[in-house]
Amino acid sequence: MLRPLLHYGFHFLVPILIALFFFKGRFIKVAIFLLLGILIDVDHLWATPIFDPNRCSIGFHPLHSYWAIAIYFLFVFFKNTRILGLALLIHILADTLDCMMLFLQSK
Repeated sequence: MLRPLLHYGFHFLVPILIALFFFKGRFIKVAIFLLLGILIDVDHLWATPIFDPNRCSIGFHPLHSYWAIAIYFLFVFFKNTRILGLALLIHILADTLDCMMLFLQSK
């Protein structure tokens, strides 16, 4: 029960908090954009099964690959793509947290 609560809480609360604290003047617009980072989960549609609660998405799905993560990281360094990179990295951090909890759960 704790794992999904933390995972989805991270996906939805962290973007809102980051927008609130770091983008006060553009809070709503940035919060929505950061929340849209969850759209990279579209790559789950190519997996069989589409949803597997015991699968770590990092390194498994194409938009969660290490190459993709490196590109998301690079986005942060450019003004035009900074918020997009932040949105995608927040998503990746949430999924990484989920993978770590999955690993600890299996022990």
